[in-house]
Amino acid sequence: MSVQIGNIDLGEFPLLLAPMEDVSDPPFRYVCKQNGADMMYTEFISSEGLIRDAAKSRKKLDIFDYERPIGIQIFGSDINSMREATEISTQAGPDLMDINYGCPVKNVACRGAGASLLQDIDKMVAMTKAVVEATHLPVTVKTRLGWDDNTKNVYEVAERLQDVGIKALTIHGRTRAQMYKGVADWSLIRDIKKNPRIKIPIFGNGDIDSPEKAANWRLEYGVDGMMIGRAAIGYPWIFREVKHFFETGTHLEGPTITERVDVCKTHLQKSIEWKGPKTGVFEMRRHYSNYFKGLENFKEFRTRLVSTENIDELFEILEQITNRYTHELA
Repeated sequence: MSVQIGNIDLGEFPLLLAPMEDVSDPPFRYVCKQNGADMMYTEFISSEGLIRDAAKSRKKLDIFDYERPIGIQIFGSDINSMREATEISTQAGPDLMDINYGCPVKNVACRGAGASLLQDIDKMVAMTKAVVEATHLPVTVKTRLGWDDNTKNVYEVAERLQDVGIKALTIHGRTRAQMYKGVADWSLIRDIKKNPRIKIPIFGNGDIDSPEKAANWRLEYGVDGMMIGRAAIGYPWIFREVKHFFETGTHLEGPTITERVDVCKTHLQKSIEWKGPKTGVFEMRRHYSNYFKGLENFKEFRTRLVSTENIDELFEILEQITNRYTHELA
């Protein structure tokens, strides 16, 4: 059976790209979509930033038809601001709205937004209801197990948010206190999926970094789909590799050096087109190490990639990488 979010058909077992700050922008989403991501989200967007018409927040509303289905994810601490931000976001034409109740970083969680709402479920429910009522689009939520080990309350959260109208729930298998440390625990996610009261799709998130783990956890935890985040940074091929393993039980051969360079070039070109040459070149620098992870003696190339501002030179360096490592890895 296909997984449905409202009228969005995501296929039998969708793989979602996680919304990641300073990563999940349109250039990155493009290369992930090309490699098999079934649904994606924008970077999380501040509700207050949208209301104030802040340029950075408004820019994050940019979505493109090739990305669909795509959700705009918002966060905030004030219910009225979240309602207004939902109305603004809906006008940008996404396929769904998503609320971030999972971000653990201090400048979000300690200001009453993101994972902080796990400490006040009544407010979380009221905020979610306001968002649902402010848009005609399906509303989904991403959250964590709880604030800490003593308050793992996501079981209650799932029931109450379903009751006010969300259409899917993604759960990261860590508490806020864990940040991104330790091992993600999906056992509570499985319990929620088994809860006979829960009718909406439940997606698992956290530590999916290989086709084997995805396949094993799909069977073990019974979720409706998986959200992949950090494993896709510099390696968008993770989506197609997981799908191939699901279908065949065998590993798809990893990307060649030519493919790595070509996708990196595409990412760079899209970054320049969307952000402009200066910012596009600068913000791409965080991705090079991940695209070429594991290549021996790569430090010299990386140093050149992150130090030059000349676009033609960047593409020339990438060509040199192809030539050098195609020969060495042959």
